[in-house]
Amino acid sequence: MSAPDLTGITTLLLDADGTLFPSEEPAFAASAGVTRAFADRFGLTGDFSPEHLRRTTTGRNFRTTAGDLLARAGVRADPDELERWVQREKVEVSAHLGRVLRPLPDVVAALSALRGRYRLAVVSSSALTRLRACFTASGLDDLLPAATRFSAEDSLPVPTSKPDPAIYRHALRHLGIAPGRALAVEDSATGAASAVAAGIPTAGLVQFVPEDERAERVEVLREAGAAVVVRSWSELTGLLLRTAEIPA
Repeated sequence: MSAPDLTGITTLLLDADGTLFPSEEPAFAASAGVTRAFADRFGLTGDFSPEHLRRTTTGRNFRTTAGDLLARAGVRADPDELERWVQREKVEVSAHLGRVLRPLPDVVAALSALRGRYRLAVVSSSALTRLRACFTASGLDDLLPAATRFSAEDSLPVPTSKPDPAIYRHALRHLGIAPGRALAVEDSATGAASAVAAGIPTAGLVQFVPEDERAERVEVLREAGAAVVVRSWSELTGLLLRTAEIPA
C-alpha cells in the first residue's frame, strides 16, 4: 500500500487506549470483574474473561458493551441501574490504570516532535476520568492537556462509542477544521471505522498490539479503511515529518 498524501494535514486526532499507552490488557483485567458481576446480576451467560473481552470489544466502552450484552439476551435494565454499573466500571478501571501505567520514552519523544508541526488532540471512547488517570500515569498531561481530550462517553449530549463517528465529528466541529485537514491515529478496526465514517484520513498503529495478533490487526485496520498502518510511534513520526506539509 502506498503512503497517503499528507499534504495539508494540520491536526492529529489520537485515539488513547492501545494507541498512546498499552492500556488494553490491564483495563480489561479490571473491567472483567465488573462485567462478570454485571452478568450475574442480569442472568447473562458467556465468556467474560479479560482476554475474550479484549479481543471482542476493543474500541468500545463499557456502556456499549453492557448494552450489547443485554440486547443479545433480550434483557431490559433500569437506566439508573445501568448508569450505576457504568460508573462502577469507570472508577475501578481508572484506578487500576492509574496504578499500572508508566511513561514510555518513545511515545513522549514522538509527541514532543510532532507537536512542533501539528495540533494534537485526543478522540476516545473512554470516559474523561479514565483518560485523566491514564495521561497522568503515562506522563502525557503536558503534551495532551485536558482541554484537548474528546470523550464519546462524556463530551457528547448523548453518550456513545466508536464505531459511531459522532465523537470524531464533534472534535472536528470544536477544533474548527475540515476532515481532510486531520489525520486520525487508531489501533483498532472499531476506532478506524469511526474516523473513516467521519471522513478523516486514518493511520493504523499496532505498537501495543500483542505480537502474535499484529498481522491480523494490520489486515482488519486496512479493511476498516486505514490509509496506512505502521508498527511504531517512531515509524509514524518519521513518516509524518518526512512527508507532511509544515503548517503556515
